[in-house]
Amino acid sequence: MKGYYPFYHEGEYEQRLRNILNLTLESDIPIYANMNVSTSKKLKQLLYIIAQSVPFKPNFSKLAQMMDVHRNQVSDFLYYLEKSGSVMQLRDSTKGIRELGKVEKVYLGNTNLIHAIAEEKPDIGNIRETFFLSQMSVRNNITSSPFADFLIKDATFEVGGKNKKKKQIEGIENAYVVKDDLEFGYMNTLPLWHFGFNY
Repeated sequence: MKGYYPFYHEGEYEQRLRNILNLTLESDIPIYANMNVSTSKKLKQLLYIIAQSVPFKPNFSKLAQMMDVHRNQVSDFLYYLEKSGSVMQLRDSTKGIRELGKVEKVYLGNTNLIHAIAEEKPDIGNIRETFFLSQMSVRNNITSSPFADFLIKDATFEVGGKNKKKKQIEGIENAYVVKDDLEFGYMNTLPLWHFGFNY
């Protein structure tokens, strides 16, 4: 809930984080991308849609219709939101080049943003996957896995709670279940908190 940004101990953390996010959407991105100010409303709308999803699987045509913009603009908006650190786009492993792959899922940039933006109690599965992706993407090229949640080089990762079974990764070489609420790992079962050391 707290700790991703250096001002977490200064009080009113979530409100301050929302203020910074508003500044990014209303000023920084429109100025950087040479967009008009009304675009910030569309950026906020898109970010809100992503925040309410668990995680968000984009349908660009449907999004464009909901936001009353051209389909290509949705891709542009996601690109600038990703550049600002507000979101992360998980692509498939098309030709092994991350930038060319199809966007499979969109996550908020980190778990603190989930708590600051989501109006209701955030989905715990989304929080777990967002944590894993935000920590591992610092040093790795992560793509979606056709069998589980994530693929890093030739390693497959399925992220879940303490009771998560290994069914999804059965028969897959170099595959791991990453569990929350687990103190120690065993064989191909790893605690989620271990991945925080990668940052």
